[in-house]
Amino acid sequence: MMKFINTIGFNIFSDELSKISLENKKCIIINTMSPNSYGISTKDNNFRNALLDSDYLVLDGVYFALASIFLSGKNIKKNQGPEVFYHFMNRVNLKKGKVFFLGSSKETLNKIKFKAKVDYPNIIVETYSPPYKNIFSDEDNHQMIEAINTFSPDLLLVGMTCPKQEKWAYYNRKNLNSTLICCVGAVFDWYAGNSKPIAPIWWKLRLAWLVRTIQRPEIIKRYPNIGIFLGHLLLAFLGLKKYKYDKI
Repeated sequence: MMKFINTIGFNIFSDELSKISLENKKCIIINTMSPNSYGISTKDNNFRNALLDSDYLVLDGVYFALASIFLSGKNIKKNQGPEVFYHFMNRVNLKKGKVFFLGSSKETLNKIKFKAKVDYPNIIVETYSPPYKNIFSDEDNHQMIEAINTFSPDLLLVGMTCPKQEKWAYYNRKNLNSTLICCVGAVFDWYAGNSKPIAPIWWKLRLAWLVRTIQRPEIIKRYPNIGIFLGHLLLAFLGLKKYKYDKI
């Protein structure tokens, strides 16, 4: 039996990633949950529905777990984007499978493809760089879906930034021939070497967010969304706000 923890409107996977099968008859989706994602979901119903429709919604970082700790005394197992990425890449490598990277620039995807050949010699890798648009046309979506389905990957990694990647997977999952979809955002840049890795000590001190903000000042734009999360958490803690676990 897999373990999930319900907190402030979302059902979070709190178990070992090894329990998630790579032998599925339908395409399943793994998305990550963070205070920023929560804040966006309060203003974007399509994004909220995409998160709620996830087969597995995993904890990205440690701060969203504050909701569960304060409200029910339960901690949520951390399964961040990089951990999800490396876990399933290793498993696909063992089964000599195929991985498709959707998102980012051609330059970044070429770096990923080259690195993956060295790190995961048993994996066949294919990539696709979609156009940089806020909204894809039907033709854009058709080309992406066709490229993915022609390749038929065991693992589809989507890196278009939040909330674009989650909504794209949500809208198109029924048309995709992939066993598993993981929306992992910034992992593409980390793995390609575009972003400097954060030293383990900062993760242990729970200050990785500060290092990331220094490295990428644009992250400051997320703080209002994080403020929404903290405000709603306080209201729930005081018993002034109730939550439902369904789509809008």
